[in-house]
Amino acid sequence: MIQTIADALADQGYDTMTPVQEAVTEPALDGADLLVSAQTGSGKTVAFGLAIAPTLLGERTTFGPAAAPLALVIAPTRELALQVSRELTWLYAKAGAVVTTCVGGMDTRTERRALDRGAHVVVATPGRLCDHIKRNNIDLSDLRAVVLDEADEMLDLGFREDLEFILGESPESRRTLMFSATVPAAIAKLAKSYQRDAQRVSVVSDTKQHADIEYRALTVNPRDTENAILNILRFYEAKNAIVFCNTRAAVARLTTRLTNRNFSVVALSGELTQSERTNALQSLRDGRARVCVATDVAARGIDLPNLELVIHADLPTNADTLLHRSGRTGRAGRKGVSALIVPPKMKSKASRLLGWAKLQAEWASPPSAAEVNAADEARLLSDAAWDAPIPEDAAEFVATLAERYTPQQLATAFVNLYRARASAPEELSATADGKDDRPRQEFGPSVWFTVSTGRNDGAEPRTLLPMLCRVADMTRDDIGAIRVQPRHSYVEVSEAAVPRLLSALGADMTAEEGVKLTRLDGVPDFGPKGPRGGPKPDRPDRGPKPDYKSKPDYKSKPAYDPDTPKPAYKPRPPRDDAPAAEYKPRAAAPSKGKRDATRPPKSHKTERTPMKPGDAPRAKAPGKPKAKPVWKDKPYEDRAPRGDGGKPAAKSGAKAVWKKPGKDAGPKRDAKPAGEGGYNRAGDTSKRFVPPGKSGKPARPRSGDAPPKRKK
Repeated sequence: MIQTIADALADQGYDTMTPVQEAVTEPALDGADLLVSAQTGSGKTVAFGLAIAPTLLGERTTFGPAAAPLALVIAPTRELALQVSRELTWLYAKAGAVVTTCVGGMDTRTERRALDRGAHVVVATPGRLCDHIKRNNIDLSDLRAVVLDEADEMLDLGFREDLEFILGESPESRRTLMFSATVPAAIAKLAKSYQRDAQRVSVVSDTKQHADIEYRALTVNPRDTENAILNILRFYEAKNAIVFCNTRAAVARLTTRLTNRNFSVVALSGELTQSERTNALQSLRDGRARVCVATDVAARGIDLPNLELVIHADLPTNADTLLHRSGRTGRAGRKGVSALIVPPKMKSKASRLLGWAKLQAEWASPPSAAEVNAADEARLLSDAAWDAPIPEDAAEFVATLAERYTPQQLATAFVNLYRARASAPEELSATADGKDDRPRQEFGPSVWFTVSTGRNDGAEPRTLLPMLCRVADMTRDDIGAIRVQPRHSYVEVSEAAVPRLLSALGADMTAEEGVKLTRLDGVPDFGPKGPRGGPKPDRPDRGPKPDYKSKPDYKSKPAYDPDTPKPAYKPRPPRDDAPAAEYKPRAAAPSKGKRDATRPPKSHKTERTPMKPGDAPRAKAPGKPKAKPVWKDKPYEDRAPRGDGGKPAAKSGAKAVWKKPGKDAGPKRDAKPAGEGGYNRAGDTSKRFVPPGKSGKPARPRSGDAPPKRKK
């Protein structure tokens, strides 16, 4: 190993290397293309940093002046790219390497100036790197190694075309390394296309996958999902925790809820700017925030040293996402807890996800309020503050408290102040479906009262209970059973609350709105409950239902057997009222292709035989001919005289006989007399259409003309 790299590892406290780091640094793999698969949290970032170090440095221990990049590391997300940049910075710090990042959401001009100044290693996301290559901002001619980190995730996010473009622009003599938690078929195809004789390195841990992570599947009622998350955070009190949601809207809603409950929480999703996302992760590392609510953008490669708890508020879509989400905790030998929130309808999906991921989870209910308080007490009793000495500047104040207050008062104040620092736990449903399966406790000694209002008056338990609580200043625990009858009701009151009720009612035993109560000596007789459908006490006119006869047993038909021969045809015997004669079966109907000679020919509209040349014309069918009206013209002298329009003048007492009008004839319309009650159509010019400007009326006078003379 190069001495400067070994010194950097020693400064970071690396005594031994992880299995994947040892596998990629074997001398036999120097200069070869690698396809490496290892589980999350196994130290892949340092592994490919060690693997490409001999390729970049050669025989030297330090880098030369920065110019065109020698190595290119591509990561799927911005957070992972920035994290890889930090890891490689301290790993190559003693070797004098310049590490530059090119990620989305950052200023492009700043990145271009950094590339112009020169860099040895460039860590980038696919989209931003393609943009720099197309703008000629980066020179890939001196590239010696290309590393694809979390290659399967980049393909899932749709970066295949970008990766092919980047690898196509890189020199063919480069060294290509692909690191991923899993190697699906798409990764193997990409490796076959862009790697040369790649060596397959698969690191399998001696223990089962995620052995340092405790998986818990917690079944909750759908309406208690957020309350269950609050109780889980309070129960474990982890230094850092991540709550994963599937949508940005769920992230915003849950972040607001946790902020209102005094949790130091930050959000991480794709709708935030890069500076906001960077500040969120940095606040988790610094301890300024304790909880991070994020989408799957934080499921890959994010390394938080103090992350002890992962909560899946929404179940992941597949088993790989479940592994990567949970892999944020339990890294580098540290312990962690991964809790799945499982509503009843999602139980089968959660079981399938755990089965596909080959994980074993403990099925249980989320922590209750009592369990959270018990965990707080255990942490309080085991706190190291009990053994800490008294501060010098507070010795006098401690003596004053010890003299002024008793030990019980001091302990009470201490517990109250301790609980006030954190959010109070939430009460959850007894079961996941919201039903309380706990046995009902006995009500105890009680006294029964009769209430003078019943079902016919609109009385219900939900109206009687608040009325009695208001009258006698009682709680719902002081009232037992309530039995509403048609004309009155029965109420059970605890024996301890009876004096308070009697004093509130007074001597007349009257409650609100004239409702009176009467004390009973014992338990009232509610009457027997008859069977459903039987006579009811308040409806004596209804009798019992008639006893219907039972239906005969249904006999199933024998099963069909195709090998059984069909029975022979037997003709139906003649009826009793038919004459005694030898029975003959009816002849079969003629086929449609042949015509029955006994039937008359069909109509010519449906069937017609064409005539042959030389045949005589067919005779018409005999029938009564229709009489044709004979039109006779009247003598000329009987005709009415015509008018100007070609119409005959009206003639009283006789109907005009019309001839077919010629070209010069007028329209076919009865003429009205020109005298009273009518007008002459031909001579009336007022009813004719006259084009505008050609009428006989005088034109409207214009300005400047002499006024027309009025006709006398």
